Amino acid sequence: MVSELSSTPGNFPRKETDDALQVSGSLWLHRGNASLGGQARIALLEHIAAHGSITAAAKAAGMSYKAAWDAVDAMNQLAGEPLVARSTGGRGGGGTRLTARGARLVAAFRAVEVAQQQFLARVANDLEHFDEQWPIIARLGLQTSARNQLHGTVAGIRRCGVNDEVTLALPGGEAITASLTHRSTQTLGLTMGSDAFALIKAPWIDIARGADLAGLATANRLSGTVDAIADEAGQAEVILALPGGSRLAAIMPHDTLTARGLTVGVGATAAFAATSVILGVLA
Repeated sequence: MVSELSSTPGNFPRKETDDALQVSGSLWLHRGNASLGGQARIALLEHIAAHGSITAAAKAAGMSYKAAWDAVDAMNQLAGEPLVARSTGGRGGGGTRLTARGARLVAAFRAVEVAQQQFLARVANDLEHFDEQWPIIARLGLQTSARNQLHGTVAGIRRCGVNDEVTLALPGGEAITASLTHRSTQTLGLTMGSDAFALIKAPWIDIARGADLAGLATANRLSGTVDAIADEAGQAEVILALPGGSRLAAIMPHDTLTARGLTVGVGATAAFAATSVILGVLA
């Protein structure tokens, strides 16, 4: 018999609000690769012990008579010896009872369950600042086709007819502007100070220096240093490192790269339109 504990972001002692990050766990019993069951089957065994009748136990457990017997049969087989015994006939009629092995199994499950809850309580106490870290962990799992993914905080919302211009402040002090419909702003729940992320595809970004900046998009301009260049088959990917630590990737023809004098280590500016910025939030 092996107990398996699993802790998930779910039920952890509430602190200030009902939507605070919580920790929960589930407990299952296994023999080899086969599962003996968890809470539902252990509860069925307890009902059998209490009622002495599979019919009454099934009703108390909220399952059909057949489902109860199927569960009992599965547990008996997986345990390698009977956990539930059935007697028939006699003056009092037939009945169902736990074997000594079944009673010990229930007791062991409940003992491990108590230890599990104590463990989760300690985890909850130790994760004092986990509420602050979980959003970052969630963002790490974000997968999109956009080469550039930037996290920030909404620092401004300006209504422009049916559209809004939303300013997103980046952790390094830079800011970018996105243009989206007012309905989208409402749907995403964007408000001052709320967290959001920006997606910008690499082909939508221009990187240039000096006079070459003239005529490029002006809504967003972020200056930094060319950190890396991958130049293959007539196309170049240019990585611009921003002072705050963020990095932007742009795709351009090889000829444009050469004409603009972009090499590793030189200062340059990334330019892109507000309509090229897609905003999102973590649900």
